[in-house]
Amino acid sequence: ASGVAVSDGAIKVFNDMKVHKSSPPEEVKKHKKAVLFCLSEDKKKIILKEGKEVLVGDVGQTVDDPYTTILKMLPDKDCCYTLHDTTYETKESKEEDLVLYSGPLSLHP
Repeated sequence: ASGVAVSDGAIKVFNDMKVHKSSPPEEVKKHKKAVLFCLSEDKKKIILKEGKEVLVGDVGQTVDDPYTTILKMLPDKDCCYTLHDTTYETKESKEEDLVLYSGPLSLHP
């Protein structure tokens, strides 16, 4: 354990992204596709970075690639985390997973 707590808001966002509920198409567009978490100013909690998100409805409209878009939101030096709802295909089926990245942008190519 790092001694850093996770805020209730960050846990709610994670759980909302983890559980795909049957929703009408207009509601699905409002679901988060990728988000950015950071440390609070006092460095004691992991919080959602407001305004640093990609919604499902953004993909194909204002965002071509949610992964690249969320990586561009990463700060150069501050500790942060991205959570990305990704879809990929295997030989057998189409899969969906949540992927968590951590660290400053300088750690990612």
